[in-house]
Amino acid sequence: MTQRAIETLRGVAVIACEDTRVTGVLLQRFGINTPMTPYHDHNADRVRPQIIARLQAGEAVALVSDAGTPLISDPGYKLVRACAEAELATIPLPGPSALLAALAVAALPTDRVLFAGFLPSKSGARREALMGIKSLQATLVFYESPQRLADSLTDMAAVLGTRDAAVCRELTKLHEEIRRAALADLAAAYAGEATPKGEVVVVVAGAPQEQAATDDADIDQALGDAFKTMSVRDAAAAVAAALNQPRRTVYARALELAKTSLAKK
Repeated sequence: MTQRAIETLRGVAVIACEDTRVTGVLLQRFGINTPMTPYHDHNADRVRPQIIARLQAGEAVALVSDAGTPLISDPGYKLVRACAEAELATIPLPGPSALLAALAVAALPTDRVLFAGFLPSKSGARREALMGIKSLQATLVFYESPQRLADSLTDMAAVLGTRDAAVCRELTKLHEEIRRAALADLAAAYAGEATPKGEVVVVVAGAPQEQAATDDADIDQALGDAFKTMSVRDAAAAVAAALNQPRRTVYARALELAKTSLAKK
């Protein structure tokens, strides 16, 4: 907590938070007596207009989250968007961020980064999502639940291949843990242990340059061959199935290639 954040929480009319019990512990620690109101996924649509009305009446409202900086994979962005639409000022007061903390200690490049949030909970959908970003030459960052960690690491190893990675758990908290290893080794380690507890961030090295180039070239070559006997849509579907790539990604590329081919004619 910065001094500015403490002073802000003391000075606002109300604090919107995910769980008043969790935020209450924080406020008690710093002697803050400001009233709280719950604001989370389940009541956001109902509570958001109430918060906007209070702001329009001239009150100051603070938004906090249970796990660090708000708006990173939580419903806070909808409130900020509503404030923007109502031309109400919003001021960021950053706190601990698992995303940035993980990047700082993962020992992986940080010049190009993709934050992918939470992957789908089902293995099939998760692998399809991973295929869509497999060729990106950027460090990949995911949030994950501890219950799905071992399965997600297994899918990452299967789809992304041999890459360095880091699992960062409970960052900036008492039981902080950081493990760095190859994806397959991390998957095996967590599969053989009891389910971990707490907030988890997984950081994975981006695609090697040769892999990214090969993946794109393979898709283009396969589409070029398929165009000889198939429509754009059918070619995209066939290539996506043959190369185990997301259909939407391949179809978008097929449209680009078809457009380029027509322009040359």
